Amino acid sequence: MSAKRNYAGIPDKYARIDDAKVVLIPVPYDGTSTWQKGADKGPEAFLEASENMELYDIETASEVYKKGIYLAPPVSENSTPEKMVESVYKTVKNYLKQEKFVTLFGGEHSVSIGSIRAFNETFEDLSVVQIDAHADLRETYEGSSCNHACAVHEASKNTNLIQVGIRSMDASEKEFMDENRVYFGHELYDDWMDDAIGQMTPNVFITIDLDAFDPSIMPATGTPEPGGMLWYETLDFLKMIFKTKNVVGFDIVELCPNENHKAADFLAAKLYYKMLSYKFNAHKLREEE
Repeated sequence: MSAKRNYAGIPDKYARIDDAKVVLIPVPYDGTSTWQKGADKGPEAFLEASENMELYDIETASEVYKKGIYLAPPVSENSTPEKMVESVYKTVKNYLKQEKFVTLFGGEHSVSIGSIRAFNETFEDLSVVQIDAHADLRETYEGSSCNHACAVHEASKNTNLIQVGIRSMDASEKEFMDENRVYFGHELYDDWMDDAIGQMTPNVFITIDLDAFDPSIMPATGTPEPGGMLWYETLDFLKMIFKTKNVVGFDIVELCPNENHKAADFLAAKLYYKMLSYKFNAHKLREEE
């Protein structure tokens, strides 16, 4: 990945750090995944798909890239999980201090430990909304608290954590889970979105593990799980969050590119751009009510 590359091939005038409202930090890290490797290739596949994506969003009638999106140099620290997390944390804090809307694309889910830590220090009374197939609540795994299986353990202690789409977990994780704030994949009911929104504080950080989606539309993840959320259902939920809360940032993780499933790369690209479109057009979404 070249530091001079522009996100989605946008013109230079929309890609400069001084003017951009949005910062995108790639984190090509895959040091702790335990089944299929390849999440370190996720940011490159995501960026390539983004370069082949239409930049007009029909739903919001907007071209959000004109707000400015700066593609930051990738976080390349990968010597240990702990050093990677610290590097992500420091990088996010740096851009938050510049009052940017900070977003990240992983890499495996352990990158979120650093990003959530930085956002939680910056914004008061933070809710973390985790959209994921896996609970990721283990205190340690394979000798590290910075493992992908521990991605939201720290958030469960230090933030208002709401988990959506969970359909795989270890028995040990029940100790750290607030089941009143968990929307299991097999239990999603008619009003679950309203109930989840009602549990969120005003400031929200969203972390999306792409294995939250049904493998029929997102097969390219390290640990795909049967069942899962579909495209418009997920967008409906995200739209509600952006419309009613102050989303302070987000990350998307666990794209494990597969040469035979390029549609998955494109889903990730569209998801990222759609979330930006919702963020910067929240007023339009409210007016539609």
